[in-house]
Amino acid sequence: MKLRIVVEGRAYEVEVDILEEAQDPSLAAAPGIQSSVLPAAGKATLSGDNEDKIVRSPLAGLVVRVYAELGQHVKADDLLMVLEAMKMETPVTASVAGKVKSVDVKPGEAVKLDQILLRLE
Repeated sequence: MKLRIVVEGRAYEVEVDILEEAQDPSLAAAPGIQSSVLPAAGKATLSGDNEDKIVRSPLAGLVVRVYAELGQHVKADDLLMVLEAMKMETPVTASVAGKVKSVDVKPGEAVKLDQILLRLE
């Protein structure tokens, strides 16, 4: 899909591949925006080898709010924290149910892509 965007008065044409439609209702489209253009990347990145309980950052950005607390029981899709990148907030939700074993970041901290944010047991 090709899009035309304007940044500081300069127009750019960009090509965007839509990999997956947004499934999370908290990522509902703003008026005039198609929901298929919104990222479905609010889920944490997970990778094999018993890492299903490790929550990683889906992007590089800043931790804005942390809702998860040590010892808290969470269900899949529960909101754990919110990250900000380029003035856009991205919710990070639990992919699986579990008990919060550690919270490895705090509000105001910069995080890298795939950095461990939180661990579940």
